[in-house]
Amino acid sequence: MLTQFSANLGFLWPELELPRAIRRAAEAGFQAVECHWPYETPALDVKAALDETGLRMLCLNTRKGGVGESGLSALPGREADARAAIDEAIDYAVTTRTEAIHLMAGFGHGPEADEVFLTNIRYALANAPDDMMLLLEPLNPHDWPNYYLNSSEQAVRILDSLASPNARLMFDCYHVGRSGGGVIEELHALLPWIGHIQFASVPDRGPPGRGSIDYTQVFAVLEELAWAKPLGAEYRPDGSTEESLGWLRRFR
Repeated sequence: MLTQFSANLGFLWPELELPRAIRRAAEAGFQAVECHWPYETPALDVKAALDETGLRMLCLNTRKGGVGESGLSALPGREADARAAIDEAIDYAVTTRTEAIHLMAGFGHGPEADEVFLTNIRYALANAPDDMMLLLEPLNPHDWPNYYLNSSEQAVRILDSLASPNARLMFDCYHVGRSGGGVIEELHALLPWIGHIQFASVPDRGPPGRGSIDYTQVFAVLEELAWAKPLGAEYRPDGSTEESLGWLRRFR
């Protein structure tokens, strides 16, 4: 089985409008794309680019919220805003046939935030199509101090309490490694909960091939585990995206 890759268009080709970035990803040899916040681009324009290229859109994020916010779903008192963001993400994903939504939690804390987050996840599950996945992504505390969802263990506890086949873990090798976890060990342990996998070098979030994570080994392990979905390249290029793609030619 050959490893397949998804271009995260939040970081790759950020200078291009989203439909052009989708076409550029196809030309570069990616099998899928994903994005952060596509809402300024009409969904039908994105759908047209996906149809033209044959690429899948794997996931998109709910909105961050206002200035200084990084998600709304775990913020007590912001339930109406969180649900509006969820509705928006679902509508956009349905039009573009995006397969999953990353529900951004934000900077909430304590038992009330726990309750609000669970309630908002259940709202998303109840309103999303049956074939759409909801993703929970822990963010590392070095880059995202005080973010509500900050460990794989916390995410798994939430997923177990939900017991829904449509709620899954977004496993970002960068965040796991930056938090001090062993990426390969955690892939083995967390595989039953994982819905999508992303990667970047640690600690600089650059392209794979440098830093503390050996992605030759990681990708080989994922093949052994029979992981069949495209892996999300969510890294920051040093210069142009094209100049950063040596890893893609090597692993493809």
